[in-house]
Amino acid sequence: MLEATESLARWTQLVLCLLLYHEYMKQSLSKWPWLAVIDAVLIILFALLGRREHEHGLGIGGIFITALPFLVAYVLMTVLSRPWLTINKIWPTGLLVWLGTVVLGMALRLLMGKTAAISFVIVTLIVLGVFLLGRRGISLLIAKRSQQQKA
Repeated sequence: MLEATESLARWTQLVLCLLLYHEYMKQSLSKWPWLAVIDAVLIILFALLGRREHEHGLGIGGIFITALPFLVAYVLMTVLSRPWLTINKIWPTGLLVWLGTVVLGMALRLLMGKTAAISFVIVTLIVLGVFLLGRRGISLLIAKRSQQQKA
């Protein structure tokens, strides 16, 4: 459990470093891909932590197979949301991307022959909600602070 906590702390630091490195990130065509990459890294982190918690292998292939349905769902939901305009918006876009990623990801997971126990669905809702909405919240705070410093 301590190792999982340390791993989560390291990944969180990495994500925060990426966010701080791109402090100037705002909603624009040239910067939204970085935010989408951070979201994808968070989805992969979700898969890694889940596999680690349940003592599954931590090989790249296993992590990829676990993350794949959610990554596909995320990409689809993000493209449909016009990310060059909405990548940092929590309402309504962030909620729709989050919930769509979970629902479509679960459907794709079932189509891949994997399970979707209710406990897994609940954990997925919570973790991806914290990760995807949390990243948007942090990005908005950074953008707001950056605008205040310019003023």
